[in-house]
Amino acid sequence: MPWSTPFDDPIPLRGAGKLVTLQQAADYVMALPEKVQHEAHWQTAIENLINAAETGGGWLMFARIAMMRALNADGKEG
Repeated sequence: MPWSTPFDDPIPLRGAGKLVTLQQAADYVMALPEKVQHEAHWQTAIENLINAAETGGGWLMFARIAMMRALNADGKEG
């Protein structure tokens, strides 16, 4: 599944914007400070994004859920 694959529903960001594709979600995570990227909820999101890109299928939904949970766990966008 290409990184350009869109989520079934975009992931809204607080304030403004949204993450539409696997690539946008991956770019978002990679733009976070390295310390934040190593937090468990972001590691889970990264793993699910990679699984979605490599395997496809239901992993796309899991990746979206993991991103939503990570964003909510931070209590902000990042």
